[in-house]
Amino acid sequence: MPPWNATKAKVQLRLSVQRLRTLQEKKEAQAKSTRRDIATLLERGKIETARIKVENIINEDIYLELLELLELYSELLIARFGVLEQNTPEPDPAVSEAVCAVIYAAPRTELKELHILRDLLMHKYGREFAQGVMENRDNCVSNRVMRKLVLTTPSSELVDAYLVEIAKGYGLTYSPRNDDGPEGGVREEVADDEGKEGSGVKTPIKLPEMPPTEGEEKAVAVEKAKPPEDDFEMLKKRFEALKKR
Repeated sequence: MPPWNATKAKVQLRLSVQRLRTLQEKKEAQAKSTRRDIATLLERGKIETARIKVENIINEDIYLELLELLELYSELLIARFGVLEQNTPEPDPAVSEAVCAVIYAAPRTELKELHILRDLLMHKYGREFAQGVMENRDNCVSNRVMRKLVLTTPSSELVDAYLVEIAKGYGLTYSPRNDDGPEGGVREEVADDEGKEGSGVKTPIKLPEMPPTEGEEKAVAVEKAKPPEDDFEMLKKRFEALKKR
């Protein structure tokens, strides 16, 4: 465990933020590609295979939310680094939640920068404090973080909801189980005159390369309309948004 070094800690915080953002972008790109694969499976009627892939997508979404939380906590520690530097046996309340989150959740990520930061924080506050965090004594780790670390199998309802939205994004209509038979099914969305008798063979809908989700479109519109905000207000709003997930 490396000894506490304020300069090194600040460098690791900045590196952690950069790496967390890069990893989020990488996983979001992978998720888009997987969603396209799922839409293709739905179009071919391979519903069960699509459902299995969706379970993985759901777990990846939860992991992405954990990465976003850790990014926010790292930014908070940078913004309040003067408080973090204080020579106290335990972290100040202004940074305590962030410190506990990094110590507890860093091992659940693959980011070595975050692992180094964790070791520095554990050395600064001592073995007993670090052990208490790892055992989550007194619920010192935020519930927001704990919820992202619980491994459960997604419910059928949640899987169906994902399938419906993925199908919708690619011009298909997915019917959950018991709607169109025991296994459900998928229909192509076509113009009114395409389904009439004598209209000939239907041409399958071509899947778009990478359609933006409704959430992405809204995010762009909101971002353009936002007035300038200071760092603390932006951090506060991002934490509030994550509380609702």
